[in-house]
Amino acid sequence: MSFSIFIIYSLTDKWKMPPAKVYKILNTTGILDNYIIKCYDVLHTQGKECLVEDITDYAREKGVNV
Repeated sequence: MSFSIFIIYSLTDKWKMPPAKVYKILNTTGILDNYIIKCYDVLHTQGKECLVEDITDYAREKGVNV
């Protein structure tokens, strides 16, 4: 849970959006459950910048304008 919160707040800085909107994007696209939570074992070993860029790219692939 704390890792998901860390990701959400890291993305708020990059995307210039409030945390609730970032959460909604991640939740509705399935990125939160199917990527961030599911792949925690691998993702938590990466640095913040790498995570933010990776998730931003993935969100763009899902059609999110960030």
